[in-house]
Amino acid sequence: MTMMTETKTTQVYRLYIRATPQAIWDAITKPEWTEKYGYGVLAEYDLSPGGRYRGVWSEEVQKEHSVPELAVEGEVLEADPPRKLVQTWRLLMDPDIAAEGFTRLVWEIEEADKDITKLTVSHELEGAPKLAALVAGEGEVEGAGGGWSWVLSDLKTLLESGRPLRS
Repeated sequence: MTMMTETKTTQVYRLYIRATPQAIWDAITKPEWTEKYGYGVLAEYDLSPGGRYRGVWSEEVQKEHSVPELAVEGEVLEADPPRKLVQTWRLLMDPDIAAEGFTRLVWEIEEADKDITKLTVSHELEGAPKLAALVAGEGEVEGAGGGWSWVLSDLKTLLESGRPLRS
C-alpha cells in the first residue's frame, strides 16, 4: 500500500515491498528495470558523488508520443547501495517546469521484516510549485498521470508479481 503525506515543500511516500533491498535498488537505478514500470523512462546513473543522472525515453516512446529523448536529469549527491540514494532531479518535458530548476530526491531503503523492505521517497520541492503539483498526481494537473503514487505503486507491483500494473 502506498501512502503519501505532504508538507509545505516536501512530498514523502512510504511503502513496504516484498523484495530485498538490492532488488529495490536495482529497480530504481538500472534501465532494464526502470523501463518496465511508471512511465517507462530508462535511468542512466553514474552512482559516484557528482555523477550524472539522466532519464531517457525509449525510441518507441519518443516516436509514439513525439517527446524528446531526455525526460529528466540530475546529479548524484550520495549513493550508498542498496540503502540510500540522494540526487538532484529536474523534469525537462515542460519548459515552465524545467525553469523551476533542480529539486532534491531522496530514496531510502531499509529492511523492515523478513522478506519485507521499507522504501521511503522524499521529494523536496521548494521553489517548484508546478512540479510539486505534477508529481503529486491525484488530478492536480490535467492529463499528467498519477505522479509518484503511480510510479511507486507500479514499482511495488512489478517487484512483487513480476508484472507492471499495465501489462
